[in-house]
Amino acid sequence: MKIIVAVLLLVAGLASARAATNKSDYGGTLRMVTVSASGSFDPQVNYTLRYAEIFQAMYDGLVTFAKVGGAGSYQIVPDLATNVPTPTDNGTTYVFHLRQGIKFSNGQALTMQAVVHSFRRLFKVNSPNAGTWYDVIVGGRACNAHPEHCTLPGLVTDAATNTVTFHLRHPDAEFLDQLAVAFASILPADTPDHDMGTTPIPGTGAYKVQSYDPSNGIVMVRNPYFHQWSALAQPKGFPARITYRFGLSAESQVTAVENGQYDWMYENVPADRLNEIATHDTKQVHLTPVNWLIYEPMNVNIPPFNNLDARLAVEFAINRESAVKLFGGNALAIPTCQVLPPQIPGYRPYCPFTKNPDTTWTAPNWKLARQYMKKSGMIGQRVTVITPLESPYRQIGIYLQDILNRLGFKADVKPISPNIEFNYIQNTNNKVQISVTDWAQDYPAPSDFLNVLYSCNSFRKGSDNSINISGFCDPAIDAEMEKAELISVTDAKTGNALWAHVDRQLTRRALAVNLFTVKRLDFVSARLKHFRFSGEYFFLPQLAVVK
Repeated sequence: MKIIVAVLLLVAGLASARAATNKSDYGGTLRMVTVSASGSFDPQVNYTLRYAEIFQAMYDGLVTFAKVGGAGSYQIVPDLATNVPTPTDNGTTYVFHLRQGIKFSNGQALTMQAVVHSFRRLFKVNSPNAGTWYDVIVGGRACNAHPEHCTLPGLVTDAATNTVTFHLRHPDAEFLDQLAVAFASILPADTPDHDMGTTPIPGTGAYKVQSYDPSNGIVMVRNPYFHQWSALAQPKGFPARITYRFGLSAESQVTAVENGQYDWMYENVPADRLNEIATHDTKQVHLTPVNWLIYEPMNVNIPPFNNLDARLAVEFAINRESAVKLFGGNALAIPTCQVLPPQIPGYRPYCPFTKNPDTTWTAPNWKLARQYMKKSGMIGQRVTVITPLESPYRQIGIYLQDILNRLGFKADVKPISPNIEFNYIQNTNNKVQISVTDWAQDYPAPSDFLNVLYSCNSFRKGSDNSINISGFCDPAIDAEMEKAELISVTDAKTGNALWAHVDRQLTRRALAVNLFTVKRLDFVSARLKHFRFSGEYFFLPQLAVVK
């Protein structure tokens, strides 16, 4: 209780950061720290927040979300294009005018060929959302089915007008959002058509990678070919140098930030340190509501969770409030049963997995859980819980192990480095039964949770980029989601009602134990000024002042 009260008090007392406008604010080194690397460093492949927060300062799309703090961060602004086009042909045609005079960090000029190559490459590298987002481009479905032969005829260039035109199969209310995220980064035209792994790809952003070692960290410096064409799209950035150290536990990160050794930590502050920073480091804490779900996907294609009754047993047995406490308490997390977070359009409170099912979670129902477990016939089945190594995910995994054992499973826990865990749990070859993971929005839309996490097109056997971790596929639900997307173009209210219906259907299927939604707590050093938090990108390191 003390932790919760202290955190609430510190949030109420936070002072707004001063504006950073002086020339003297430029320069210095921003020192960031995290527990590990986070998989591929290819922006068209990596699907983690850890790298999304820095990719946005290194890569650009035709459009982007404004690089500002607060509500304005959801505004889509022109980036490598000079315009945010209004679609024509009943919403199926988008014409972008490409900026001139922009170069990649290797000195190559930005060209229309680079744009075309980048979108074809999305399919050739098996980008996680190629089949759920970009297949709306004419030719996208053929590219998704046969990526090696991808031509994408719906993407047309005109050298006379310096334009790139996208032709879509049907109107898509979220197409501009999907062009504004890291997957749609424009890369040099000679970028190989395979996952580049640990080899950084040149970008057009304000910063480039000077060195990258997955064991130790990243060093980012200014891109010598960069000039600021839009402060909203790609600001020059205040730090002259940004370092990102790998290898410190969350506990060690808190101590290091307190001591001024680092300026910002990626990991969640462990629950047992919250009261300390709330009491002694109030001005260094920033707490922001975000669309972020902590959940435990269950593999519906292999035992024991190919059995609905076994999944329902887990749903009813979990004490979501216990999981919330492991995360840091009710000031940081809110129990939930459903896929959609409260701030996402289409959200309607719903919780069937609790005592007296209604709109909110209240308590576990062990009586019903045991009935479902007995009915499932899965008592005695072995289960391995895969979880990231860091806090609090590992602790949540251990708690889940205890619940599974109490139900009658024979469960153990396998903690894995975050550098590989997220890809590991996606690949069907690893036969992951249940895992602990999270999902933060790409942009604030219901499809970014429901379609991305549970559509047939998001499930790819044997791929590290199969974001549908449960392996669920129902063409009827896919059709309903496609209908919701189309209706949302002209009738958002009706579209949101359809999304709410899909949310309830997926929730009732018990595809994952949805535990809680969270607020993001950023802990920074005393010397870091001008902290800015984007609802889209979270912490914006390039806007921090460290001089």
